[in-house]
Amino acid sequence: MSKATLFISSKNYSSWSLRGFLLARMAGLDFDIQQVSADDPNLRAELLMQTSSIRIPYLVHEDVTIWDTLAMAEYLNELHPAAGMLPEERIARARCRSISGEMHSGFAALRESLPMNLKMFRPNFTIWSAVQADIDRITEIWRECLGTWKGPWLFGEHRTIADAMFAPVVTRFQTYDVKMDPVCDRFCRNILAWPDMREWFASAQKEPEQIEELDVEF
Repeated sequence: MSKATLFISSKNYSSWSLRGFLLARMAGLDFDIQQVSADDPNLRAELLMQTSSIRIPYLVHEDVTIWDTLAMAEYLNELHPAAGMLPEERIARARCRSISGEMHSGFAALRESLPMNLKMFRPNFTIWSAVQADIDRITEIWRECLGTWKGPWLFGEHRTIADAMFAPVVTRFQTYDVKMDPVCDRFCRNILAWPDMREWFASAQKEPEQIEELDVEF
């Protein structure tokens, strides 16, 4: 089986690129990373949420190209079912797909007001009501899953697609000093200790690219 290539944008700013990376690693895929320049106008439009379509990251494997993160997750699950990217039990599997889809398509206020930035820390950051509503819903999802499947991951002892989908949110909560209850705080610390997350975070610190619109004090 030929080696795959994952095309990503900024490791510092792109939550979707992080998701694609975590999913490919979770699947045990043999892949290289190719980074698209931050000067690319289409890339900047995506990072600044000025386009309705997210086409980076995308995965090229053999004769197929997949550019939607959930489609990528399903493809990788089909390619490597033994990786356990979806829970074995039917109800858990349905819930995993549901909350992953909700993360994929929702929480616009959080995305706009708390952009991912792994180099930044904003202590005591002001959280507006629409953003707080998104935070409340996300932490509700986490508490329900952790209470039902007993952690340390959202669906028990093994990482799933859902953990990869919510991982960038954890970085946002850290960047903007979002206060967590003990259950959600333990989950966040577990995500941040994930070796693939630590590798990505360390690499992001070395990126020279800067997008001023995402670094402003607001």
